[in-house]
Amino acid sequence: MQDSDVELEVKFWVRNLGGVENRLKDLGAVLVQPRTLERNWRFDNAEGQFARERKVLRLRQDTAATLAFKGPPEPNSLISSRTEIEVQVNDPHSAKRMLEALGFRVSWVYEKYRTTFRLNEVNVMLDELPFGDFVEIEGPDSDSIFASAGELKLLRECRILESYSQIFRRVQGSGAEQANLTFDSFKGRSADLTLLGYASADQGLAH
Repeated sequence: MQDSDVELEVKFWVRNLGGVENRLKDLGAVLVQPRTLERNWRFDNAEGQFARERKVLRLRQDTAATLAFKGPPEPNSLISSRTEIEVQVNDPHSAKRMLEALGFRVSWVYEKYRTTFRLNEVNVMLDELPFGDFVEIEGPDSDSIFASAGELKLLRECRILESYSQIFRRVQGSGAEQANLTFDSFKGRSADLTLLGYASADQGLAH
């Protein structure tokens, strides 16, 4: 495994995503990808082995299509650390059919809007999900990630190591079967993440 196959990141729930974007621009961050709708399909086998082992097999469609495998997260980490191997595919529909022919099935579909900036050594992703707005920071090490979070005035103690899938399960409620997370399916609903124990990380940022 190469060092580039390890994903190091942390996410923050924020109430004012526009304020974070303005802060990025003030800091001279470079826009890598403008706001883009992202569709994701997670695959698993009939036994749900990947979900049970906290692994991910995901097909993503935005401006391009990528197929990714993620290993289970490293335990007791300050940031989310896991193996990630990603390849670009030319035809997402053919890739989906191939995975299904190999015995995998779509286990979850989710959508988000993502805007990506480059700030120093890290990538900063502004994510809009149906149940809330988040900032993901991905970088080469925890020091660079937390340094950038500090520049963005995001509170380190409010960091989230859970995946969007895990957060959404909590939004749905324990025991509920996991539904797909699309903007259409969530229309008319809202989620108060403070009731689930999350705190907004942009409290120090002017609203």
